[in-house]
Amino acid sequence: MNTALQPASNETAARTNDAPQTNRRRITVNPVTRLEGHGKIEIFLDEKGEVERAYFQVPELRGFEVFCLGRPAEDMPQLTSRICGVCPTAHHMASTKALDDLYQIEPAPAGRKIRELVYNTFTLEDHALHVFVLGGPDFIVGPEAPTEQRNIVGVIQKVGLEAGKRVITTRKRLRELIAYFGGKVVHPVLGLPGGVSKALQPADLPGFKQLAEDGVEFALWTLEVFKKIVLENPGYVDLIRSADYTDKTCYMGMVDSQNRVNFYDGLLRVVDCNGQEVFKFAPNRYREFIAEHVEPWSYMKFTFLKPRGWKGFVEGPDSSVYAVGPLARLNAAAGMAAPRAQAAYEEFYQTLGGRPVHHTLATHWARVIEMIYAAERMQELLDDPEILNPEVRRIPSTVPKTGVGVVEAPRGALFHHYETDERGLIRMANLVVATGNNAARIAMSVERAARGLIHQGRVTEGLLNKIEMAFRAYDPCLGCATHAAPGRAALHVRLYDHRRNLVDEMIRGGP
Repeated sequence: MNTALQPASNETAARTNDAPQTNRRRITVNPVTRLEGHGKIEIFLDEKGEVERAYFQVPELRGFEVFCLGRPAEDMPQLTSRICGVCPTAHHMASTKALDDLYQIEPAPAGRKIRELVYNTFTLEDHALHVFVLGGPDFIVGPEAPTEQRNIVGVIQKVGLEAGKRVITTRKRLRELIAYFGGKVVHPVLGLPGGVSKALQPADLPGFKQLAEDGVEFALWTLEVFKKIVLENPGYVDLIRSADYTDKTCYMGMVDSQNRVNFYDGLLRVVDCNGQEVFKFAPNRYREFIAEHVEPWSYMKFTFLKPRGWKGFVEGPDSSVYAVGPLARLNAAAGMAAPRAQAAYEEFYQTLGGRPVHHTLATHWARVIEMIYAAERMQELLDDPEILNPEVRRIPSTVPKTGVGVVEAPRGALFHHYETDERGLIRMANLVVATGNNAARIAMSVERAARGLIHQGRVTEGLLNKIEMAFRAYDPCLGCATHAAPGRAALHVRLYDHRRNLVDEMIRGGP
């Protein structure tokens, strides 16, 4: 990428060494919609109107790894939660677990259970957001419905006002539990090295138990809504199973000692496209198995399986590309650790022809199954008498050095890795976020959908939305995922005179 200052021109497309010539037709979707952060899709057609290349491009830069340098380690759970307003609890919890490791402190049992309770509550609430607000409109309203209807208002019109109220009310109540422990929902103040900042009061337990019971019913109801609207529609089922939304890669997810899905703690398990386990490792060994690749057309880094090496955006048994998130977690696991979620898990694979499932759009179904598990896990934790123990924190006493914390964010595995000096100030921070783990597969999914759907140059708004559906299934958070290599940050300067007339414009670097 040329980083020299040059006069701006009308040609602003990102370029790679093999980018198409400017005389070929170009389709730009900018911005892409219903996701966190900012992105765009660039599609280049050949002379026959067929797709030659398609890029899922992330043109925004977030520099949190640099912002963190020199800050006290104990600030990290608050600082990194500012990365995203949709999933701050994921960053907060991964960062808190990294501090446990950094200070070599085992959390108080009650504190650990409160963390997991809050985290499963957050996962249930966040998944509901995607099912009904971000991804849901494509199925509930329809992928080719008018743009103005593909939103939460259109969803409520389709499912009914009472159903809409149920979604909004349930999410509000779940968020109140997070705020009870964290003081607020967005950027909660909860996790501390060795535990949490607030205990659960016995008088408040019955209300939370009722919330968990209602959460299970809400998740099961969501599954029935999904079955009625999506699975009973042959056109939707064909869309899910179509080759346009199928990528055969590896999958990674966190599992417990019995290889069942766990959002809060466990080992990372990787299976190949045939469902065979290829790697299993503790979070603090992640650098032995995960590496990051950079492309000049995106600020998002592309992770891959380090032992296999970067082989490009390719699928198959030897691919080093892997996916994370709901579908990947189910594929990487042997089952669910709760009975109703397990029943839904078994139905999922029976319906779609066995494990693993490679259909990207099936991620939405997997997400609903995880909602059931999250609610059932809330019940289990609230039924545990130990969660009422007032001792919710152990005070660390060691000098911090290195710490790694991992949780399963709703979008997939999230790694926080810190190193400090002898004063406990951050000298290195590495964040490998869920969307970064998914980045290569997202790029593949978008290009596959574009190649399968666009022919002879015929494009409609509804068809472009179907291409967006290829990334939307991953529920990507581009604000979390974006980084830049040194010297490649974009600089866009506009010079105005005293009358506010544009005099000159200069661009350096950037996509």
